[in-house]
Amino acid sequence: MTEPEERHDEGGLDDRYVVPAPVSPDADPARRNGHRPGVPDQAGGDVWDRRVATGLAFLRRRLAGDYEVDEFGFDRDLTSAVFHPLLRRLYRDWFRTEVTGLENVPADGAGLIVGNHSGTVALDALMLTTALHHEHPEHRYLRLLGADLVFRMPVVSEIARKTGGTMACNPDAERLMRHGELVGVFPEGFKGIGKLYAERYKLQRFGRGGFVSAALRTGTPIIPAAIVGGEEIYPMLADIKPLARLLKLPYFPVTPTFPWLGPLGMVPLPSKWLIEFCPPIPTEHLMDSADDPLVVFNLADQVRETIQQTLHQLLKRRPDPFGP
Repeated sequence: MTEPEERHDEGGLDDRYVVPAPVSPDADPARRNGHRPGVPDQAGGDVWDRRVATGLAFLRRRLAGDYEVDEFGFDRDLTSAVFHPLLRRLYRDWFRTEVTGLENVPADGAGLIVGNHSGTVALDALMLTTALHHEHPEHRYLRLLGADLVFRMPVVSEIARKTGGTMACNPDAERLMRHGELVGVFPEGFKGIGKLYAERYKLQRFGRGGFVSAALRTGTPIIPAAIVGGEEIYPMLADIKPLARLLKLPYFPVTPTFPWLGPLGMVPLPSKWLIEFCPPIPTEHLMDSADDPLVVFNLADQVRETIQQTLHQLLKRRPDPFGP
């Protein structure tokens, strides 16, 4: 995932966006039958009955076409019923994720979540999405902005669209925020996830500040998010650049397990994850300065410094990368 670039959509962006209808408890599999994400079932004997009933209800909706997909391809029903339950297993049981600062994420309305990027494979984007839907009181969906490469890959592009992702361009980002969506961006892009393990938790350059311009134009608060844990899942020891160029990839990683163990090398190491959402940075008073390079640079630098300092604090709280 990466920051939005300045682009102009000649196909009429306004005509291709449909504001998703509010999701009622009956329309969200995660809340059906009184169940809330993150709250364990009390009656153990009813767990499997509920799961079977929920699964059958999901299949009936899919077969009947009783679900909505917005013009970006976001399928809330599929995301809630299939993708989030799978990601929660990784989030809770494998990475043992702890989250703080959720009170800094708005209960409704627009927000721009800006996170640090790491880990060779961008699992941090998925864990951030899971944290907001699993832990936030309003179980908010995060609309991730992804690099062009993500949407050129078969299967991956379809999954990204279905789960709410879209291209990292300012028109898309601004349109989402104007309609009250929570948008996620990782301004380091491939520089962040493709850095060597020796540079772990050192933020890379934030590009040209496209995410700041998008937030300023819409008056959307910026919420910095610091993520610790992603650097250890696939520690990159080397980058084989000639092979990366041959395969048209931003990097070709060598880790302690990949490519030596083949497909098994893709299993992430069970690092301990900490995620903290920092206090929001308001932008409404700066809306007229969206095209001022100095304002954009200073605000981007403030976000970057906030994330870097918070990473240092989280690392002190987690002395053992693979601890409980």
